[in-house]
Amino acid sequence: MATVSVRDEATELLQGLLRADTVNPPGNETIAAELLRAYLEYAGVECELFARVPERANLVARLPGNGGPTLALISHTDTVRADPEEWTVDPWSGELRDGQIWGRGALDMKSQVAASAVAIATLAREGFVPAGDVIFVASADEEVGEDFGLSWLCANHPGAIRADYCVNEGGGDRLSLGGRPVYLCSTAEKMSSPFLLRVHGRSGHASMPGIADNALVRAAGLIQRLAAYRPRTRVLPEPEAFLRLVGTTDPAALEPPLKAIVEPMLSHSISPTIIEASKQRNVIPALCDVVCDCRLLPGETQAEAEAEIRGALGEDAYELLWLEGVGGTASPLDTPLWTAIESFVQGEEADAVLAPVVLAGFTDSHFMREAFGTVCYGFFPMRAMESDVAATLIHSADERIPVDDLELGTRFLIHVARTLGE
Repeated sequence: MATVSVRDEATELLQGLLRADTVNPPGNETIAAELLRAYLEYAGVECELFARVPERANLVARLPGNGGPTLALISHTDTVRADPEEWTVDPWSGELRDGQIWGRGALDMKSQVAASAVAIATLAREGFVPAGDVIFVASADEEVGEDFGLSWLCANHPGAIRADYCVNEGGGDRLSLGGRPVYLCSTAEKMSSPFLLRVHGRSGHASMPGIADNALVRAAGLIQRLAAYRPRTRVLPEPEAFLRLVGTTDPAALEPPLKAIVEPMLSHSISPTIIEASKQRNVIPALCDVVCDCRLLPGETQAEAEAEIRGALGEDAYELLWLEGVGGTASPLDTPLWTAIESFVQGEEADAVLAPVVLAGFTDSHFMREAFGTVCYGFFPMRAMESDVAATLIHSADERIPVDDLELGTRFLIHVARTLGE
């Protein structure tokens, strides 16, 4: 199929997906799954829908291969909310304007959904037989994570999605370092590990503060200690390779844009985000709860982090209670999938390099790594839109993607399916 046809096909499919309101909650991802199934089956691709509840279906499509390593292209069809009052266009219009496709999910991540579907449909129509099966997964419920999507598939239908290699969201940003293009590929993700800081005091009448021990005031001091706290750094393979690429071993010597990329890869992070104390204006609280968003490095345990955090907070009347621990997985860097991605970026730009990063957040990739030991990378290249611009649009108003980048991402996924296992 000619490139221009791939471009137009991906554009039309993305517009259709954007017009399907799959805001989560409630999700209603089945409307996107049905649209994708109709498109793929018309191209001769085997499809199946798997759903914990009828309105929240996951689509799995498969292009049979020759028994070699399997490749999964995973994505999610749900989106976050959008307030039409904040948007220049209708968030569910899929409008094509000035070479860009607008709508909630255009970047996160219906563009990659559309590109993956067009890639596998294109290969099927050409009669291409990959080295191993190519599996396309368009899952539900990534944005909220209430076990309707990939986690549920891994537990209940592992045979449908098990794969040796996986491409997902989370990377593809293009930087220029000394005039040389650098594409970022996420090979690891931090663990979402929020905790509750429960601070104790003694209640009393607010008109007589001297007779009480205000837990809210005590919490303020602890929050200040968290703000001043600098976790110890650890140099994992990803930041080590990144720093080697930019020619320094000292993160402090980096320019601010690069420092913003590297710093989250070197230590855990803590951000106090929610505080709750007295329910009445005239009652001094005996208890104050502070919820802190915390992201641990791959391989770092909550026990290790807690010992360090308690050391920074010192002795005081508080409890530290972990609320969850999700993610925190990594994949090796020296793999055939890395080689396939690297060959694509170098084919696009001869002097381009591929750099590994630890994603500050996390994606569904950790489910694949934990369930099957899958090598998962986050990569969907963007060249027309600057990465800092894209970052401001994800989960925000006027989300959009240039058609040039949609085409680039589609060609990338076709390339990986063609070359992996060669």
